[in-house]
Amino acid sequence: MNGSALSQIDTFVVLMLENRSFDHLLGWLYAGANNLSPTGQAFDGLTGQESNPASDGSPVQVFRITSATANAAFMPGADPGEGYAAMNDQLFGSITAPPSQPTVSNQGFVKDFAYTLGWQAKEKGWTILAGTTESAIMGCYDPTMVPVLSALASGFAVCDQWFCSAPTETLPNRAFVHAATSQGHLKDRDSPYTAPTIFGALTAANVSWRIFGYAATPLTKSDFPDVQQAPGANFGVFTDFQAAATAGTLPAYSFLEPEWSGTGQNDQHPVSDIAAGEQLIYQVYQALKSGPKWASTLLVVTYDESGGLYDHVAPPWTATPPGDGSVGELGFGFNRFGPRVPAVLVSPLIAAGTVFRAPAGGPQHDHTVILKTLENRYGLKPLTQRDAAASDLSGVLTLAAPRTDDPLAGVTPPALSPPTSAANQPTHLQMIQAALAADLPAPGEARTAPAPQLATAADYDRYIAAREAGWEAVRSQNPAER
Repeated sequence: MNGSALSQIDTFVVLMLENRSFDHLLGWLYAGANNLSPTGQAFDGLTGQESNPASDGSPVQVFRITSATANAAFMPGADPGEGYAAMNDQLFGSITAPPSQPTVSNQGFVKDFAYTLGWQAKEKGWTILAGTTESAIMGCYDPTMVPVLSALASGFAVCDQWFCSAPTETLPNRAFVHAATSQGHLKDRDSPYTAPTIFGALTAANVSWRIFGYAATPLTKSDFPDVQQAPGANFGVFTDFQAAATAGTLPAYSFLEPEWSGTGQNDQHPVSDIAAGEQLIYQVYQALKSGPKWASTLLVVTYDESGGLYDHVAPPWTATPPGDGSVGELGFGFNRFGPRVPAVLVSPLIAAGTVFRAPAGGPQHDHTVILKTLENRYGLKPLTQRDAAASDLSGVLTLAAPRTDDPLAGVTPPALSPPTSAANQPTHLQMIQAALAADLPAPGEARTAPAPQLATAADYDRYIAAREAGWEAVRSQNPAER
């Protein structure tokens, strides 16, 4: 650990977006330079020779998504499989994982997407854009389509060996970034976790933190006991984040959630508009860059899981199980990571063109490197064996003095495309947040109340807001609920 470098950071900010693989967003970043960064570091990106077999066995080549691609902003045109069984199929060609790491991997993405398109076409509530075929899963965005993320990745540091913490869907991976465990769970769930989190550890150490939703209460507020019991001042929305960044009053650690659904959805979850997430990343960066604490800030932009989108790198089977006594579902021992996800590190103390990886001989980066960084910075104990084994991010801070240049100078976020038919459909995460909100005690109601089945994203927003308001009323009247 480079402790002296890490001590220069007083403001840690994490923006975690949704369901995109590394190759899908950043695979072509340095393709024009033979996959070497401007500093000469090797970059594990795409060559254009990668392929996957289609259902009939014919090869489907990886391709660039450009502005000329049909449904370019909404690729791959449907929501790929993202659960444990689907990821096994994508990696190993079977919903059951082999007993040990195979020599051939990552060859089942087209096959699994074909299967997913088949069952989604038969069920209500799923969007498949016209013209979508199984080959779309091999589409990876040209840097011109994601100019903000690409400019930050090349202008600061990109992590090309950062894997999601578990080979499965959203909430277990988000649990790892907060608690270094999903308590054995491999499925998104609508009851809160019970594990202690980094937020509780920071509170005990008298280190400040806040969680920001985008336009509404963050989902994380309802998902862990030590977060749920925190004072209301620990939570806010994106405009609160912008104001605090401008005023220089951000806490030591800020965790940002995007908008999950509706016409304002900017989490980049398929099949939402990729440009909306680009605009959000740009807004986060500009708020920090223009604030008085920029010189001592580290921003991490990453994604919770790969979302079933193509990536060519086989996830390592070297993950340290949490060791917290939880039993993994479906026989999984949490000894391997999920596919790579984009991870970009931004700070004026980072040299441009950096490709940052875990130290040789140690565990690869997963989401718990965020926890280890905070733990090493503030003298906190690890939450589980997973974050105890992780390395921190101090090694990326190589500059003695903050840079004054701006890699986003002249970069304009892409404009939004006309919305698709999915724009106001409730999303899976929104329904989970509603279920968590239903379990909060509102005045005069039992603690557990079933969440209603609602028609639109706006309906769910209103329901969640009402339950949260009721819960705050209970907390204000009963200190025991705080």
